[in-house]
Amino acid sequence: MGYTILGKEVGPIGYGLMGLTWHPTTESTVEEKIAIMKAALEAGANAWNGGEIYGTSLQDNSLSLLSKYFDKYPEDANRVCLNIKSGLRFPLGVDNSPEYTRESVQNCLNLLGGKAKIDMFEMARRASQAEYLESLRLLDRFVKESKIGGVALSEINANTIRQAVKITKVAAVEVEISLWVTDALTNGVCEACAEFGIPIFAYSPLANGMLSGKVKRLEDIKNVFAKQRPRNQGENFEANLRLIEKVEEWAAKKNCTPAQFAINWVASLSKRPGMPTIIPIPGGGSLERVRENAKVVELADEDMNEVDAYLKEFSHAGEIAAGEFKKWLDMTDTTEV
Repeated sequence: MGYTILGKEVGPIGYGLMGLTWHPTTESTVEEKIAIMKAALEAGANAWNGGEIYGTSLQDNSLSLLSKYFDKYPEDANRVCLNIKSGLRFPLGVDNSPEYTRESVQNCLNLLGGKAKIDMFEMARRASQAEYLESLRLLDRFVKESKIGGVALSEINANTIRQAVKITKVAAVEVEISLWVTDALTNGVCEACAEFGIPIFAYSPLANGMLSGKVKRLEDIKNVFAKQRPRNQGENFEANLRLIEKVEEWAAKKNCTPAQFAINWVASLSKRPGMPTIIPIPGGGSLERVRENAKVVELADEDMNEVDAYLKEFSHAGEIAAGEFKKWLDMTDTTEV
């Protein structure tokens, strides 16, 4: 089963590029990273998600790696559906101004050097409402000028989606969805995307590795982002460990790995009435991991119902984000539109 986004066919599972250039989990050469990307593509994961800020600088990031990839495999340019996010200043700051958005788009285009098309340019976060909407108007002009293929949004709420669709055709929305973080299923985001026919890219379907099958103790948490989350700390982790163990149990029944079950649970949400297309975009820093993550596992209605019943009784302990990182999540805005 696959989908079509902006005229391109994409598989039910995509690939997140962040880990290859930003806080990489393994030390890999450029050639090894290119081989990993090729493996993801050959496994059917052709919806690629990268970022201008995913790297050591605005010149060394997903785009510079993609440029090297398409130098080696120019024939793959039309096989990949490429989503690139910005609206962020290096090393970590939100800038929704049209001036910076224009600068970011041009920088990304320059880094790619015409070797592939940016199918979607994504506003990574919303800070200033007025500037955000003005930047969407600018991106809409860039679509009409064929500089980019479409406009995507990230970490926004249902009201922001409804504001955005009045300005431009929204090609995709990127939010976090996993067995570990289910907020988008109930806060109106999925409902709004279904209403307007907008596909969702579900980032961190493995909850930054928490559902990879590798985490049994606090000491096993290696991902820098996972360590910062209250949900993954102290007593909260001990309480949530029950869910990790349950995922392992479900995976064993399906003869797949915990990671494959977790990813395919997210993908299978697409089949439910009233839900939008949801494409999980796990990362993967090795050939083995990307092949594992890209494998499609068919989950029957009874499998999904069993998970539903468990989650209905299970209460995730701890917040998704804390302190400074909360401002990066545009999930609670109630501005009328």
